[in-house]
Amino acid sequence: MPPGIPVTPLAIAALVVGALGALFLLGAIIALFRARALGFAMRVLAATALLALGALFGAIAIGTQGYRALTREDLAARIVVQPTGAQRFSATVRFADGREASYELAGDEIYVDAHILKWKPFANMLGLHTAYELDRVAGRYRSIEQERSAVRTVHSLGRERPVDLFGLRQRYKFLAPLLDAEYGAATFVPVTRPAELELRVSTSGLLIREAQPISN
Repeated sequence: MPPGIPVTPLAIAALVVGALGALFLLGAIIALFRARALGFAMRVLAATALLALGALFGAIAIGTQGYRALTREDLAARIVVQPTGAQRFSATVRFADGREASYELAGDEIYVDAHILKWKPFANMLGLHTAYELDRVAGRYRSIEQERSAVRTVHSLGRERPVDLFGLRQRYKFLAPLLDAEYGAATFVPVTRPAELELRVSTSGLLIREAQPISN
């Protein structure tokens, strides 16, 4: 397996199907040398279908990296917010996987959104279950006029990946047999004082609650 890709039922299926496709392709080459046109054509068709299916499974296995399995309610991150000026504050995000990053934001509230992938039962048998990935953090103004004209601050929380399943599901319907639904979820709360917040995610969406106030 490529580095960083865990051994999951889907990844194993991708390897097995891809290997079968390679065997059929080898058989097609042998049939071609033996001048067996029908055998060559049938093996080429089977190899093409298997290799395409293996590539699809492999792409999904890679595309789901960075997503975390979603149970009833998960702690997605802890966020420490600290006002730094008029409608300005810093936010330090401690992710569930141990990463930490800090952002300078403008606005009255902190806004976070996420991508959530919900898989059909067929995909569940391949080890795919409802999963989420935090997408972005931003400052949000209470005033709509300020939202339109004031300084906007938006930062990405997701990781770059070669396959963006969320984007693909929005563009292509061929993933419908695997993905039952795809949607985004967002939440925001005011930032008026130093505080530590819990960002939680469930199948119904995101929520932020105060975990523990931070002393000045």
